[in-house]
Amino acid sequence: MKTASLPATTRLTAPDLEEARQAREAARLFASMAATARRSQSLRLIPDNKASQPVEVPEVAFRMFLEILNQMAQGNAVTLVPTHHELTTQQAANLLRVSRPYFVKLLETGVIPHHRVGSRRRVKFEHLMGYLEKVKGESREALEQLAAQAQELNMGY
Repeated sequence: MKTASLPATTRLTAPDLEEARQAREAARLFASMAATARRSQSLRLIPDNKASQPVEVPEVAFRMFLEILNQMAQGNAVTLVPTHHELTTQQAANLLRVSRPYFVKLLETGVIPHHRVGSRRRVKFEHLMGYLEKVKGESREALEQLAAQAQELNMGY
């Protein structure tokens, strides 16, 4: 049985130095456009030795493209995953950087919603990201409480 794979838009390697340089330059140029963004942006793509045509791009897609360029400029690999995409338990565990057995326990206790395809568990990407946001929020709240306690106790922080 073949396991579900990430979409074809996945690239698991970081950009090389030249790609990062190109992304940095493009991000700088597009950032000035983003500052004056309307509901959509019109881009002119100029292929080698061919006539170009303007392309209308929704603002949200333009901003996503700018974020992809910014991440690449910093040397980060970028993956574009539809929110409805389903992941195997191993893929989800890898994204959260936890062991698969620990991740399965999260599923079994109902912390993260999932469903079964035959005997295999599948997790929607959007549910995984919802869990991640919840955990980050809880961590942020705990840090704020610790900082407040340190201030109350005059610990010098």
